[in-house]
Amino acid sequence: MLKDKDRIFKNLYGDDSFALSSALKRGDWNATDKILAKGKEWIISEIKNSELRGRGGAGFPTGVKWSFAPKNVQPNKPHYLIINADESEPGTCKDREILRNEPHKLLEGCLISSFAVGAKKCYIYIRGEYVREGEILQKAIDEAYENGLLGENAAKSGWSLDVYIHYGAGAYICGEETALLESLEGKRGLPRLKPPFPALIGLYGCPTIVNNVETVAVVPEILKRGAKWFSSFGRPKNRGTKIFCISGNVNNPCNVEETMSIPLKELVEEHAGGVVGGWENLQAVIPGGSSMPLLPKQICDKVLMDFDSLIEVESGLGTAGVVVINKDQDIVKCISRIARFYKHESCGQCTPCREGCGWMWRMLERINRGESNIEEIDMLMDVTKQIEGHTICAFGEGSAWPVQGLLRHFKAELIDKCENLGNRKIA
Repeated sequence: MLKDKDRIFKNLYGDDSFALSSALKRGDWNATDKILAKGKEWIISEIKNSELRGRGGAGFPTGVKWSFAPKNVQPNKPHYLIINADESEPGTCKDREILRNEPHKLLEGCLISSFAVGAKKCYIYIRGEYVREGEILQKAIDEAYENGLLGENAAKSGWSLDVYIHYGAGAYICGEETALLESLEGKRGLPRLKPPFPALIGLYGCPTIVNNVETVAVVPEILKRGAKWFSSFGRPKNRGTKIFCISGNVNNPCNVEETMSIPLKELVEEHAGGVVGGWENLQAVIPGGSSMPLLPKQICDKVLMDFDSLIEVESGLGTAGVVVINKDQDIVKCISRIARFYKHESCGQCTPCREGCGWMWRMLERINRGESNIEEIDMLMDVTKQIEGHTICAFGEGSAWPVQGLLRHFKAELIDKCENLGNRKIA
């Protein structure tokens, strides 16, 4: 388990004030100018050596992404840093705690990250429903400006940075980086074809780096304590600490910062008070937010919570939104509810996703009502395969994977509904 001295987020639960005076006592904005004085190359190299991977879901190496930004800034092509705070993944509520309780940690990260990628303007795209969090973040931004930590010669570093908040309108798809950029430009949040990638042609056609809130918020601590310290946690290519969101059928739903590669069972038992009804009452766990395939108990007994371990068992860490489902729940109805969410949130740009999400939800509902036969179960898998890999963005995969997880591990439950409920209805 992670020791208190190694925690990056010391006010995750809001025990102290979010204000600048309290943030300074926790070590925020400490020697920020000295970090920037070491130069862009050193900062990017240190982040690469720390093996920090994006905390928004995809897990792309952060230092590598930063290195994609052009080295020289052209006068007519300013660079931008975008903070993705559009936290809309069901089961995930980590970024809102950072925005609510540790906003200065994020803002310090914005300054360092912007300097590293050559950006003098930073936009924080925040979920529209996060009204209170947005108010707190704006107060923190105002404090930072008043104390010379943002604006001209920010934190006496010689670098200038302006930070703006932009509220979304509750569209899940705007969590996808190119849809987010479209929304920022005042257009519908429809994902763009890639390439070109945002690092070269992003916001307003200019080089743009998009990072998640948690990713940027941990940057200052990594650079202050050193890449070697951060990479001492977790397994190779899965380093550092991570905020896990644990919800569902547990006795103590919570957010907790823990070391990467912690066993899933230990995470749930030690921090969330265990499964309601005991570990043996566990049916399945969704390990990384609603878009990741669920895992049955026999896998949950031993699996580690990191990117590579979960890929090995055909799931993913995603946002680390851990949703626990015990045996009191109807697993088919649970996934049907998730399928309905993705049907509702599809932007409709790609035909496989626009039509397929509705097909998956309706087929699952038919199975639940006992109106399907066994042959339709294989047809359901076929529908997921027609969506997966055939869309502009990863939303298609995110909608298909939960259903694939159900078919992979709980096909017997589907067959039972088709046989028993279906036969009774025909009779």
